[in-house]
Amino acid sequence: MFKIKSLILLTCIALPMSAFAQSPEERGLEIAMAAKAYDKGFTDFTANMIMTLKNKSGQTSKRLIRMRTLEVEGDGDKSLSIFDEPADVKGTKMLTYSHGLEPDDQWLYLPALKKVKRISSRNKSGPFMGSTYAFEDLGSQEVEKYTYKYLREEACGEMTCYVIERYPAYKFSGYTRQVA
Repeated sequence: MFKIKSLILLTCIALPMSAFAQSPEERGLEIAMAAKAYDKGFTDFTANMIMTLKNKSGQTSKRLIRMRTLEVEGDGDKSLSIFDEPADVKGTKMLTYSHGLEPDDQWLYLPALKKVKRISSRNKSGPFMGSTYAFEDLGSQEVEKYTYKYLREEACGEMTCYVIERYPAYKFSGYTRQVA
């Protein structure tokens, strides 16, 4: 009986200590996987958005966008973005099939040309529709697309947030690292 109580006590002490024994890379991956699990099961998502572009002189222009996303089990998500305003981009559509380790498939429909343009998997760092977003920013953020490193915890209002660094696994990414 004494051995069982000692074993239980030792386990209770050792388990919390094992969390501290994780490397920053292991902890970063654990946080990324927990964040992905948190949003699993949403099935689909619809949003109406306003993209505000600001030029160097401070002038702004707005673009109205509808976005629809469909969760795909075992692969990345599928999303469709449709531009409704202003008139010069109205009807422009972006279709993205995200994948884990494979490059995402992306197509851009340009109504003025009445053509669909496939976005090259090696050119994902180009600007999207005159914004600071790149084409690769529009795909779902699959965990396996990156390696991770835990940096720290910091206050987020009344909550505590994890700050992690991630490095793209895809060699043609426009990023060398991202901090989130």
